[in-house]
Parts: sequence; structure tokens; C-alpha cells
Amino acid sequence: MRHIIIAAVLALAATAATADPIEGIWQTQPDEGAFAHVTIAPCGQAYCGTITRAFKDRAEYQSPNVGRQIVIDMAPQGGGNYSGKVWRPANDKIYNGKASVQGDRMSLSGCVAGGLICKSQTWARVQ
Repeated sequence: MRHIIIAAVLALAATAATADPIEGIWQTQPDEGAFAHVTIAPCGQAYCGTITRAFKDRAEYQSPNVGRQIVIDMAPQGGGNYSGKVWRPANDKIYNGKASVQGDRMSLSGCVAGGLICKSQTWARVQ
């Protein structure tokens, strides 16, 4: 029994050690008093983020965006950088996106016109 517990602990530690820096739960930057928690996890060879909780004026509410994918196919580029697509709920459009993770902060941007016009946010890791 003792060997099983030790093996389980070692397997759990190995999984945590191999987790990608972008994986986890992130809090979006507030936009017009609203923000969300986004869970980012592997999806195929890339990473996707789904809105799991929504907040308005600091209180949780049932947004129609909960369950929607906001980070789409973010592929690792090395050095904590990723490229893929991002969905902007405010105008229901999908943009070419980039993310850069440094510790518990992620800079996420969505661009049009070949990257000439971009909007960015800084997200904070919740978990």
C-alpha cells in the first residue's frame, strides 16, 4: 500500500512539473466593469481557453459567454510565447492572437490588418 501511495505522489508531481506555463485559470482584465475566469487546457497540439466564470461589478453572474471558447488553438512558439486566435465577446469577432506568459501574468493580444492594429490585455493567473 505504501508503494502505491508513493507512486501516486510521484506521478502527480511529474504531471505538475510537465504542465505548460499557459495552462491554468486566468482572470481577464476588467472591461466596462466585467471580467471573467478563463480555464486554459490542451486541445490537440495547442491550448484553448474557455470562460468558466463571469463577474460584473465584482459579483459573479450568469453571463451567456460562460462555456464559450475565448482562446483558440494557441500553439507554443517557445519561451512562453504562443500564437493562435482570440474571440472578443464585446463584438463577437475572432482575431489573430498572441500570448506571452511570464510567471503569473499573461499578455494577450488580438490583431487585424496583418498585426497593424492590435488590442491587448494583461491577465492574472488565478490558479
